[in-house]
Amino acid sequence: MKRTLIIMGFIATILNLFSCSGQTTNDKDKLPKEMEEQITNSVEAFKNRPIHKELTEQIIDTTSDENLLQVVFDNLSEKQSTDYEKEYETVLSWNKPRQAIYMIWALEAEVNNGGYNQFYFNSSGQFYKHLVDALKLIGANKFADLTKRANETFEKENPKITQHQDGTLEGFSKSYDDNPLNKYDDEFYDLYKTENLQQIQIDYIRKNKKEFIDK
Repeated sequence: MKRTLIIMGFIATILNLFSCSGQTTNDKDKLPKEMEEQITNSVEAFKNRPIHKELTEQIIDTTSDENLLQVVFDNLSEKQSTDYEKEYETVLSWNKPRQAIYMIWALEAEVNNGGYNQFYFNSSGQFYKHLVDALKLIGANKFADLTKRANETFEKENPKITQHQDGTLEGFSKSYDDNPLNKYDDEFYDLYKTENLQQIQIDYIRKNKKEFIDK
């Protein structure tokens, strides 16, 4: 799951970068050359990025805003047990700021990839009860309110949401049909226009950097 979240989070960042550029394409158009180069450079930088098993104040201070979330998440991922069954236990053993960044990364990666339905379906969903407080902690109050409503719907409509989720790809795909969670997905994407979730996390890390350093 760790590797999947890292890749999904990177893809979500690239997509956000593209959507914020103001440029659009259709099936017959190619990406602008500048955008192609930007994506290619981003992919290469991602593949060759340094991963810090120990995070220092100096590393945080000298890391650009563009890369800071990735650096912190990579560091947190290095603290995970190789036994993914212990992911929940491991994350909850950290301080609240680290928990928040890890859980919010998981939420963003899943929802931007496959909506709230995918978030709750995958192992990331084990953190759903903690996410409202995590979002409030960093000051993302609109996302906290949205996730609170999604959580309530997930609990109330759980039999309907999960009725087709039998462990098969077909069952999971069918679970999107008339899913009461679908209405929250567009709201989640639109919220980035009024509440920049990634920048809020970056600002929070910088203001509370001692909570993230290892030495």
